Amino acid sequence: MPHTASRYLAEGPRVGIRHFTHADGAEFTARVRESKDLHHPWLFPPDSAEAYSAYAGRLIEDPTKAGFLVCEKEADGALAGFININNIVEGGFRCGALGYGAFAHAAGRGLMREGLDLVVRHAFGPMRLHRLEINVQPGNAASIALARACGFRLEGFSPKMLFIDGAWRDHERWAITSEMTASG
Repeated sequence: MPHTASRYLAEGPRVGIRHFTHADGAEFTARVRESKDLHHPWLFPPDSAEAYSAYAGRLIEDPTKAGFLVCEKEADGALAGFININNIVEGGFRCGALGYGAFAHAAGRGLMREGLDLVVRHAFGPMRLHRLEINVQPGNAASIALARACGFRLEGFSPKMLFIDGAWRDHERWAITSEMTASG
């Protein structure tokens, strides 16, 4: 039987990760609309076709960004969430800043942990990055728990770091380096 290449960049037991495409817009925005209560007040992913097109375009075209969709393998690739590496810097720094969100139907099932582990391995492997950071608002317990579960360490606190939902918000800085992982 001939080998069929996976549609994923990396896969675990329950999820695979792949890059965003423009064709994902309808499912992505429907999942975002279903997940508004879960996301508010922490993040505001695109919930319309026009907003998704611009968002996905940046992730696809901008070399300082990499967007990954976390897909449920047993649910025929249904989107469970997304993980983006933003502000990618190469050269001596070789780092990026992570942002992520689960969709409501997948929250609390461990799918994002599996997906984030895959993205970290991909970042430290094929992307050749050395350091990843997560900046999270102190009240976002689920996001902090995910960072901690995936081996990120708390490095500090930045008052009024990011402008979100109409105000400058405090953030904790979590990070992981390739030396901190088994794959690094």
